[in-house]
Amino acid sequence: MTITAQSKTTASTFTSQSLRLDAKAVDAEAIELKRSSQTIQRGGSGDVVVEIKAAAVNPSDVKAAIGMMPYAVFPRTPGRDFAGVVVDGPSQLLGREVFGSSGDLGIRRDGTHASHLVVEADAVVPKPARVSMEEAAGIGVPFVTAMEGLRRAGMPKSGETVLILGLNGKVGQAAAQIARWKGARVIGAMRKLTDEHRGFADDVIDSGKDDVAARVRELTNGRGADVVFNTVGEPYYEAGQKSLAVLGRMIFIAAFKQTVPFDIFAFYRGRHTYVGIDTLALSSIATADVLRDMTEGFESGFLKPFPILPTAIYPLARAHEAYVRVLGSSPDRLVLAPSK
Repeated sequence: MTITAQSKTTASTFTSQSLRLDAKAVDAEAIELKRSSQTIQRGGSGDVVVEIKAAAVNPSDVKAAIGMMPYAVFPRTPGRDFAGVVVDGPSQLLGREVFGSSGDLGIRRDGTHASHLVVEADAVVPKPARVSMEEAAGIGVPFVTAMEGLRRAGMPKSGETVLILGLNGKVGQAAAQIARWKGARVIGAMRKLTDEHRGFADDVIDSGKDDVAARVRELTNGRGADVVFNTVGEPYYEAGQKSLAVLGRMIFIAAFKQTVPFDIFAFYRGRHTYVGIDTLALSSIATADVLRDMTEGFESGFLKPFPILPTAIYPLARAHEAYVRVLGSSPDRLVLAPSK
């Protein structure tokens, strides 16, 4: 979607209540989120102002605040994901309910943990009608990471098998949904298997008890997985490599250790492809393009946003609690609601 229509000549001004980070903290408990009031307006005719109704708190938001991302700038307003209403911009967007995400918002420029956001018009995506504001805010980073990985590796199709290593995580669950939406069979692997996670996959492997690669071969009649989505990194590297079918593709999005023993022979004999994904490298507009590729799935109800519990919605005044909870590996998707 490229916005070409003219907007009004004089941009409106808005008073935005936002969170501000002046400097990196030593840990999550020490993060100092200051409340700030700022006057903002569109920077040009290609921008919009979004009144934010909900903004997710991602692990990357918190990690950037504690210095784990050296390219994060200070001072800034954090936050990558958002959902809200366009209150200034091109006439065809005024009043529209939209959502979005970004690799640069909240990291290299002011982000979404605020009451208002100035962003490019092409960076906002119409919110699916059946998805609430809070749910839309929670789609962002996990679904974008999952979709970008599958797009880059070659979207799975009917008859293919996708192995998700780390099905318990939000990216893993998003990837499983997208793969099934495209008609693929999904096998999930995770430690501490629970019934809650079984619904995301056709078959689930308890990686704490079973040999993952052996079980994948057994479940695929020896063929292996066409796509392996490794959401964890080094702990699952060997299992993922041994699970790949000939011409298989493996996706990486994270790492605990930066190096692994690399079997060159297995790599080229298997004619494998490895794909690395870093959504922090995506601009707001590029991220919106990824989200648009999933809109039909959410509109149809095949793709389900993560449920947002009432206890997972925080006002800006309690944002610090949400930050600490996220870095504590909360299983829930947490959002800030500026109007609360």
